[in-house]
Amino acid sequence: MNLKTETINNRQVVFVQEERLDAHNSEDLKAEMNRLFAAGSKELIVDLKDVRFIDSSGLGVLVSGFKNASTRQGSLKLSGLQTQVRSMFELTRLHRVFDIFQTTDEALESY
Repeated sequence: MNLKTETINNRQVVFVQEERLDAHNSEDLKAEMNRLFAAGSKELIVDLKDVRFIDSSGLGVLVSGFKNASTRQGSLKLSGLQTQVRSMFELTRLHRVFDIFQTTDEALESY
């Protein structure tokens, strides 16, 4: 999976540079988030602007990251959801769980 992680304003931002976040590649995102949490990061933003499709495995990895952040008194925020991906969050009611922003800049400003 193509991931790019940057530190911006003391926050870790993971850019998912794939069109799909599914059973074939979601474990790579989980491993990256776990690595960041293990290194002491508490506040993560996952930028999904390139993702056009997400399945239950992708959603599950994001929920796992959210729980991991919460146990560390941190947060996991999402940005850049395309219409089809946003629809999956609404269908599963996960849009009520996550803080979702149009852009990564908006997510960064929310801290």
